[in-house]
Parts: sequence; C-alpha cells; structure tokens
Amino acid sequence: MSQSEEARLSLLDHVLDGMPVSDQLARELFQVVDALSASAVLRRTLSDPAIREASRQGMTHALFDGKVGETAVQLVAEAAVQRWGGGRSFVDALERQAVRAQLKAARDRGQLVETEDELFRFGRMVEGDSALLAALSNRTVPLANRQALVEDLLRGRANDATVTLATRAVAARERNFANTLDGYVTLAADEQSRSIATVRVARPLTEEQSSRLQSVLSQQAGRDVVLQVIIDPDVLGGVRVELGDEAIEGTVASRLENARRLFG
Repeated sequence: MSQSEEARLSLLDHVLDGMPVSDQLARELFQVVDALSASAVLRRTLSDPAIREASRQGMTHALFDGKVGETAVQLVAEAAVQRWGGGRSFVDALERQAVRAQLKAARDRGQLVETEDELFRFGRMVEGDSALLAALSNRTVPLANRQALVEDLLRGRANDATVTLATRAVAARERNFANTLDGYVTLAADEQSRSIATVRVARPLTEEQSSRLQSVLSQQAGRDVVLQVIIDPDVLGGVRVELGDEAIEGTVASRLENARRLFG
C-alpha cells in the first residue's frame, strides 16, 4: 500500500472516529458497499477524480439519502472526495469503515476483546478443516449460501458482531477468506492500540514462556502485543511467531530444512 493511500485511509478513519457508531451504521455502510460492488458504473463515477468533488458529493447524496442514515451518507460523501486508485480501492476503503464501525459497536458493549478472539479462533478452525474451507471458497456456490453456512456454524456460539463480520468475510475482499478475516482481527487489535502475534508451537506454552515472549514482542513492536497461540504438530518443537509482516522462525523443522539446504 502506498503512503498516499495510507494517508487517505487514515483520514477516513479519523472521520469515522468522530461519528456516533452503532450496529445500524455498520449495516448501512455494508449496504452501500454491496450496492457499489454490484455496479461498476456507480463506483467509477463516485471515485472519478475528473469529476468535481462537489459533484461527487452531490451524487452520493442523490444515491443514498433516504436509503441509509445521515451518518452513513456523510461518511460515504467524505470518502468520495478523496483520490483513490480506482473504484475498487474506494469500495475497499468503505468496507474498512463498515468493519471498524461494527468493531466499535462491539467495544461499546464491552465485547471487543471477545469478538477479536472469536474471529481469530473461527479463522483457525476453518483453516484446519479442508472441506469447510473448500465449501466457503467455492465461488460456483452463491455467496448467500456460503454466508448462511457461516451463520449456521456460529449462531449461538459467538456474539452478534462476530457472526456479522465472519459472514462478511466470506466475500473475501482480501484475496481469500482467511486473509480477510485476519484483516478484521488486525483492525480489532488496532482499535485497542495493540498488535496480534500468531504463535505456532508443538505444545502449549507455560505461563512463564508466554509472559516472556509477550514482553519481548511488545518491546519489538513498540506497543502491547497479544499472543494468539496455535498448537501445530508440524512445528516439531520450538516456536514460529508471525507479527505483522514479520515471521520469526525457531522450530526444529526450520533448522532441519536449513541444514538440508546447506548440505543438499
């Protein structure tokens, strides 16, 4: 992602941060995202830098006033005046705000930590079930059917925010379901000013090991880090840590592979 695009996303984040959030706002923003995703003409028009900003804002109000609430329209209008890389980038930016609105609503209910953990755990469950992953990724099956499958799996086992976001992730805007869901988990962590470290180990860490690792990673990241531990028999001992774009490998398997390459 370019610095200019990061700056635009940050600006839109700031706009949402100054608005009253609710589950309703999240639903309405997702509704706008769906409408724009279904129409290449609409998303190109609202994000076309050749059209004057005032005109793009006017078209936003003409399209969505009365269909979604004033707060949602205001956010979309603010997004429309930014210079995005194209219609898809514009829609992705709005989807980000819809997810953030849902997470903020969960935070206001005291459920943000729970939502973050439930999304992470559900993502790992799907990742470990090849049949389920294939079913959710099968684009020959209507999206609504795949989303209904996620709802059936989570309803009564997770809070409403988790169900909503996991269902949205089936659309896989970030290449696939796992990447999209991980993006939501990252946004949930950002909302709490912390980072997520995915820790893969062959057997559970002791309390002392967890505390030590968390302290080291927090120092490295310059902010609080929460550990999401996955028991993975393929690790064979040691630990593999994924923190943002960095991977720290300290497993027996990795050392054996390095030796094989050295002497192969």
